[in-house]
Amino acid sequence: MVVSSWPRPGFATAALAAVAGRAVPPAPMLVQRILSIILPVFITIALGYGYARWRGEGVRGEMAAVNRISIDVLCPFLVLTAFASKDFDLAANLNLIVAGILVSLGSGLLARPVARLLGYDARSFVPPMMYNNCGNMGLPLAALAFGTAGLPAAVALFMAGSLVYFSVGIKIIESGRGGAGRTSWKFLTSPMMIAMLAGIVLAATRVAIPEGLFKSMQMLGEACIPLMLFALGVRMLDVSFRSWQIGLVGAIVCPLSGIAVAWLLDGLFAFSADQRGQLYLFAALPPAVLCFLVAEQFGRGTRQGRGDRPARQPRCRRLRAPRFVAGPGRLKERPSPLRAAR
Repeated sequence: MVVSSWPRPGFATAALAAVAGRAVPPAPMLVQRILSIILPVFITIALGYGYARWRGEGVRGEMAAVNRISIDVLCPFLVLTAFASKDFDLAANLNLIVAGILVSLGSGLLARPVARLLGYDARSFVPPMMYNNCGNMGLPLAALAFGTAGLPAAVALFMAGSLVYFSVGIKIIESGRGGAGRTSWKFLTSPMMIAMLAGIVLAATRVAIPEGLFKSMQMLGEACIPLMLFALGVRMLDVSFRSWQIGLVGAIVCPLSGIAVAWLLDGLFAFSADQRGQLYLFAALPPAVLCFLVAEQFGRGTRQGRGDRPARQPRCRRLRAPRFVAGPGRLKERPSPLRAAR
């Protein structure tokens, strides 16, 4: 760990520099740069929403298989090939991985007193604040902002956030329930986590995957980025604005807490310009829709706190999308098996 030079850029200036690429350009150029990054993302999401409106209610069943393939096959291949790529240097990105872990943990620490102050159940509110949308939105934004050369670093941050959520975050959600350890290990042995661990081993040992196999896995992995954005558009079919207050709180707490921690870490690590931009972009993302799915699986859909459903945190992706470079959409609360058994 190396201490970078002081004084550091201000809070807002550093965040703008992360989105813009490096130094903050004049206002017209800055707007043009940001639009060139986010417009393709929102256009892809809009196409998914338009397709869902055209096909009607039956599209949910059609997309279920697509989402399963994305989670179990395409995303793991994206992670694995990013780490196994010749361009990825594990040692050079190690400080970025550590910083990503600290951003996720720090966001959870800052979110806990907010949950207590507002009367939300911390087991439901804190984990989504720890796991931002670094997959569906973070990877496409990083690819557009930093090019394909910046994708491995974005995947490294995605891995850092996933490791924290599927270990510490799941433990928080499970607290007070029996059999917590068994469920956590189930998540840790998922295709995504296996791909992360295998990628780290390949990056550390510099073992090369045969060229033909690597190209096939790389093509499949790269397909998951536009597919995830399209799926987010389809999920907009289920948009609901009930109990919007907790979504608005999450929209503010998650990005601001992440940026605050990233700003502090900027003074402790010697980041390159691209790494600094990647870190701020990662920190400024809103909660992932996956948090809703996990909350439902663990039976956190019942009313708690001040009457808000904890699974609603991911809604903040819709409410604050323009400001926090977020994506729209979420699923309606569906009864979980745990809730149906009650």
